[in-house]
Amino acid sequence: MSDKEKSERYRQGMETRRSVLGDAWVDGAEARKTAFDEPFQDLITEAAWGHVWSRSEWTGRERSMVTIALLAALGQDEELALHVRATANTGASAEDLREAMLHVAIYAGVPAANHAIKIVKQTLAEMEGSKA
Repeated sequence: MSDKEKSERYRQGMETRRSVLGDAWVDGAEARKTAFDEPFQDLITEAAWGHVWSRSEWTGRERSMVTIALLAALGQDEELALHVRATANTGASAEDLREAMLHVAIYAGVPAANHAIKIVKQTLAEMEGSKA
């Protein structure tokens, strides 16, 4: 999609994506984009970031907690770590993540939560280390 063809929803999505994931991460993802995955990247920027994440009914913190719980339940480890790192921008706390993992344990199973908790703890520790 050329810059001229980019919709307002795409532009809003890119703004939201940057505010949640950070400029460095988005710039890196954009730099890795190829002709093969460009349509997919445009789709998620418009749909996930421009439509769902940009809605005003929930805060970024609330969306972050729900997203993390869903990714944990689905076993999407890389995306889970990415969204744990994004809590630095969304305001979801370690306590929020702990509560989300308890929900995962009950509604998606203890093994899924156990695995996700390891990823959340490791990612939070890495984030703490980068603040030092």
